[in-house]
Amino acid sequence: MSKEYTNPETIGLHTGWRKDENTNSVAVPIHQTTSYQFDNTDHAANLFALSELGNIYTRIMNPTVAVLEERAAAIENGVGALGVASGQAATAYAIQNIAKNGDNIVSSTHLYGGTYNQFKNPLNDMGIEVRFVDPEDPQNFINAADAKTRAFFGEVLPNPSFKVFPLNEVAELGKAEGIPLIVDNTAAPIICKPIDHGATVVVHSTTKYIGGHGTSIGGIIIDSGKFDWEKFPDRQPQLNTPDPSYHGAVWTEAVKPLGPIAYILKARTTLLRDMGAAMSPFNAFMFIQGLETLALRVREHSKNASKVAEFLKSHPQVESVSHPSVAEGIYKERAEKYLSGGNGGLLGFEIKGGLEAGKKFIDSLEMFYHVANIGDSRSLAIHPASTTHSQLNEEELLSAGVSPGYVRLSIGLEHIDDIIEDLEQAFSKTL
Repeated sequence: MSKEYTNPETIGLHTGWRKDENTNSVAVPIHQTTSYQFDNTDHAANLFALSELGNIYTRIMNPTVAVLEERAAAIENGVGALGVASGQAATAYAIQNIAKNGDNIVSSTHLYGGTYNQFKNPLNDMGIEVRFVDPEDPQNFINAADAKTRAFFGEVLPNPSFKVFPLNEVAELGKAEGIPLIVDNTAAPIICKPIDHGATVVVHSTTKYIGGHGTSIGGIIIDSGKFDWEKFPDRQPQLNTPDPSYHGAVWTEAVKPLGPIAYILKARTTLLRDMGAAMSPFNAFMFIQGLETLALRVREHSKNASKVAEFLKSHPQVESVSHPSVAEGIYKERAEKYLSGGNGGLLGFEIKGGLEAGKKFIDSLEMFYHVANIGDSRSLAIHPASTTHSQLNEEELLSAGVSPGYVRLSIGLEHIDDIIEDLEQAFSKTL
């Protein structure tokens, strides 16, 4: 379809697909196929040579996944996207696409526990060093960088501290040195557009808000198309030197006829092709259903969460609340600068009584689900110190914003009265 839409409500319903030309079917079909017939040997050769783009094998690309990719890229104001098997795969590929053995990245300490562990252990085992810094002062990122630093990394709304990341400040520091900013926007789709604030690459766990129903696992990488990779050949050798895994292609040169997609095309034709964490067509179909209502759901999640934050802020059993709507100081300023149309559906609070009180509170909830997920239409709760962040030591827990009595809530779409009623009855059993 030729028309380009800019509003996420419309993009989620119309971008990249109108109807099936053979049957006039409106719904995006599930292309449950492994491979695609080539028109002839020249057509096949052109596809493999990247002189034209098209379907070769579903591990690399698939028509159903392609619609999801196009819509996600449009929502984030990017030029292209790559759907993968999970959010963890998206984060790993986003970094491995430009960093290799001997290189490093500088990351915020405020991270989801799975990401923190991926950075600290598997990536380190591969020879990619991750240097962790406190994001409160953006200067910490450039201070920790050296000639081998290939990227900066942060989470827009870090899970579980929910203190908004200094997007433009870190992006500008990196831009001058040829260091792109990669950000995870899983917790703030729609309400934040990181690319508009200088981010080069955006990743999502589509499992969360994009899916919205807790049925499918997936991830996506979105390329802004705005970073001048060619300007920094020494800083970004992976895109500026011959790649032995793809006929010696120099990516910044090879893609020029196709547009500013060197980063995302390399990720597709090398990492996804060779490492194989492909998104299934069925899961892509499920995420497409989620995208259709994402903008509407995020508004309601945000509205409910802000009301819960106000309720918790004045509750006698609560020591502190973490949510952009009640943030103070620099984090209040960043929330106002980077979030629009809502403050997100995730929040955390410190319950009086520490570890045992936090666990008892979780066990006392009746409507909230006790699950290791966020972004469902249903309200969810978890105790990070004993679950999602349990692999971190005490110092790492505190640096990530997790204390023994910290409870994380993912506020759903239920009526706000029912949400607060369930919280109230759980508090009463925790006394």
